[in-house]
Amino acid sequence: MGNEDIEWDPYDPNCPSRQLVDRIGDRWTVLVIGVLSDGPARYRDLADRVAGISPKMLSQTLKALERDGLVVRQAFAEVPPRVVYELTEAGQTLRPVLLELERWARKHMPGVLEARERYDASAQG
Repeated sequence: MGNEDIEWDPYDPNCPSRQLVDRIGDRWTVLVIGVLSDGPARYRDLADRVAGISPKMLSQTLKALERDGLVVRQAFAEVPPRVVYELTEAGQTLRPVLLELERWARKHMPGVLEARERYDASAQG
């Protein structure tokens, strides 16, 4: 039986698909994939564009995405060494999903801010 015959259930905490959903839903993953959606990028470019991410977290995120087959790391034997990260074919399939999430956030942010203000005001009173 191959992996394609398994019924993956991300609602089951013991299913590996839960880990993948957690990875894709991670804020740093969303932002790194968003940057890489524009094309290959060097580590420094990613660090500059994903404001607020620590070097350790960026490295961990890139390694996890590489391990999951969503990002490929290419090292070039140059002086100084050059490393480029790029979405794989599987990573590319996340682009439209995450772009839609980004559009949703931009469209609904004013309403979310208003809801937060109402909630915070009622929680204080």
